[in-house]
Amino acid sequence: MSDIHANGSLGTGTAAGTGEAGFGDYVALLKPRVMSLVVFTALVGLLVAPVPVHPFITFTCILFIALGGGASGALNMWWDADIDQVMRRTKGRPIPAGRVQAGEALGLGLALSGLSVMMLALAANVAAGLLLGFTIFFYVVIYSMWLKRSTPQNIVIGGAAGAFPPMIGWVCATGSVSVEAVLMFLLIFMWTPPHFWALALFMNSDYEAAGVPMLTVTHGKRSTRNHILVYTILLAPVALAAGFTSIGGPVYLAISVLLNAGFLWGAWRIWRRDEAQAEADKYATEKSVFKFSLLYLFLHFSAFLLEAVLKSFGMGGW
Repeated sequence: MSDIHANGSLGTGTAAGTGEAGFGDYVALLKPRVMSLVVFTALVGLLVAPVPVHPFITFTCILFIALGGGASGALNMWWDADIDQVMRRTKGRPIPAGRVQAGEALGLGLALSGLSVMMLALAANVAAGLLLGFTIFFYVVIYSMWLKRSTPQNIVIGGAAGAFPPMIGWVCATGSVSVEAVLMFLLIFMWTPPHFWALALFMNSDYEAAGVPMLTVTHGKRSTRNHILVYTILLAPVALAAGFTSIGGPVYLAISVLLNAGFLWGAWRIWRRDEAQAEADKYATEKSVFKFSLLYLFLHFSAFLLEAVLKSFGMGGW
């Protein structure tokens, strides 16, 4: 791994082409689709907190959290340029496509990391800045550099990095962590494995070619299907428990019951299938469950926000 990596992402440039970088390539380094999830969940965490925050402070906090998320993306692309070059869904990224030099991505990631952490600490509080800094470190060092290439539990433990944003938002408002922040964290943390394993079932050849020890590669697809069902079952009580806290309420709980029923049904359908069935319909069930999982998370956090709005009018909560 180290030899391949030295030839790839640690060099001054990587690969496949020598096109000139445009503004869009530097934006792509920040993983804007991932950043949108970071921004949304962090914003919800901030807005549902019991301490009101001035709109301008809210805007600046979310801006710096977004920059921190983008910094993580750029550093991840720098480190993973060698495997991105092999995988079909990532080989068009700026570094493996040769439009951005690896050193540029490293410099951008480090600069945005320092800027985002420092400015969030100034805009909100030191605890929020430190938590953002730890999140960047966790994603880049613990997940990308260590877990991703060394264990099939990569996405289980590494999923914590994507689960921190709502907690950061909450800490921006309150300066501390509470049970509500922990449950928002756990909701994303428990959601991440079945979400990514559904993707891995129909993208397994990419992970195999890149030598990434995804569960589908190390333990096979049957084991992965079992894991998806188990983690989806474990996810449901976490999601429902949030409904009985200060950020929940009957509206959230009703939405959560429906969403968890749908996700459990999808996980059950995945579990029942064998590879012959999956290949016959080109993994249609797995792809539909993967798409539903995105909706699942978005609607849960939208429900938190809806409860907060209803409470502001004296109608939400228990």
